[in-house]
Amino acid sequence: MTGSFLTRRTLLSTGLATGTAAALGGLSVPARAAGLAPTPTMRGGANNYRPGAPIVERIGGGGFWMTGTVRRAGDGAPLPGRRIQMWAHTTEGHERDPESHGATLTDANGMFRLEMPQIVPAFGQPHGHLAYDADHDTGHGGGGFKTVFLRPIMGSAEDTTLDVAFVLEPV
Repeated sequence: MTGSFLTRRTLLSTGLATGTAAALGGLSVPARAAGLAPTPTMRGGANNYRPGAPIVERIGGGGFWMTGTVRRAGDGAPLPGRRIQMWAHTTEGHERDPESHGATLTDANGMFRLEMPQIVPAFGQPHGHLAYDADHDTGHGGGGFKTVFLRPIMGSAEDTTLDVAFVLEPV
């Protein structure tokens, strides 16, 4: 017989050679880190925003925690001392009420947390509002990053925490 037979050994060695060549071919181009993309502003995020809301220890009587992180786009470095404002429709007030607004600063690891009353559904959805507003990040002379407004929706009105991530884009 003069025909070519594909044996298991031939298939394995050909497959390994092809896979190795493909893998090595990808190495001929320098590896590039994709980087961390900036967080886009969410539709409705700025609704009822109050510029310059005060930094507070807690909003109202508490019982619900807004938490999160603030990092720099690209390398993901934590951003300490950044001012994050929060507001929501809660068991104690509407999101347009001044007493439903407050701000806090990120810690050395770029993390923040602020206690507020339980969030309740508004317009049929339990949600919070958070903002990084560069114009009011006075500790950093205007911030150096683009402003971002978030309006994350909670999984359930029974949730007692809402955790978000800000990835800020330098200006």
